[in-house]
Amino acid sequence: MSYLKRRPNHQDDRPSKQKIAYRRLKRMLRPFFFLLIILGLFIGGGWAIYKFASEQEFSLFRTKTAKLVPMKLAHIIIDGCKLTTEYEIKQALGINIGDPILNFSIKDAQKRLNGLTFVNYAVIKRQLPDTLIVHIIERSPFAVWQNQGKFKLIDKKGNIVNDQGMNGKDGQAFLKLPLVVGIGANTAASDLIDILSVYPDIKNRMVAAVRIGNRRWNLNLKNGTIILLPENQEIAAIQRLIQYEKQFQLLDRPLKHIDLRLPDRLIILKDKEPTPPNPENDNPEPSNDNDEKTP
Repeated sequence: MSYLKRRPNHQDDRPSKQKIAYRRLKRMLRPFFFLLIILGLFIGGGWAIYKFASEQEFSLFRTKTAKLVPMKLAHIIIDGCKLTTEYEIKQALGINIGDPILNFSIKDAQKRLNGLTFVNYAVIKRQLPDTLIVHIIERSPFAVWQNQGKFKLIDKKGNIVNDQGMNGKDGQAFLKLPLVVGIGANTAASDLIDILSVYPDIKNRMVAAVRIGNRRWNLNLKNGTIILLPENQEIAAIQRLIQYEKQFQLLDRPLKHIDLRLPDRLIILKDKEPTPPNPENDNPEPSNDNDEKTP
């Protein structure tokens, strides 16, 4: 009997079309799954760092992490502040350049910033490894307007800002903002205050800006002197005043008026100095000296 060797049937070893399709799909999806795993680790790690680094209840964790990963604060970026100074913001933050950036509560810092007079809301972001970003959204009060015996907070366009009287932040705003007085002072205040901001020596001495005839301004200073400004020529007049101040120290003298309404001259009215007692005459005649002089 002869035996014939059976040829192998290779068709039986060939995988089905479904298996081939599955293997191809598996090869195609493998990089995608790998990317999903990396992305999940990245997002999860970022979320954990954010939660642990921001919430007050994880302060102990932040302290330990700051010791293990000594990332130091190198930059503080502040934007949105006009009425609030950067010094006030940095003081309220409670962190200084060189301090560990993770050992710092954003929640507590936001609470302190929101308590500042002109801050409506503050947003703080930690940009690792060394930067803190602070965005300030300020309240709208720009000045205090006194008209017919009433005081109102106004915005830069002269519109009345709703306030709560002298309570809380509004009371602090009344004390810190410039005061403008008179009919039309609310709508004209913006241009004048912007001009005075360039000349802080004048602005810091000013108690109030009084609108005269809804045409021009008088500046009432803390020492009682009144500066009369011309209509629509405030910049030129204040520049002249600065020059006179450098030469003659006018703002430190006991003057009633400094009249700058005429472009070619300066007129000042001095306070009358008390007359020394005359032993020979208890009722001396008043002096006839001219009060208007130019330096």
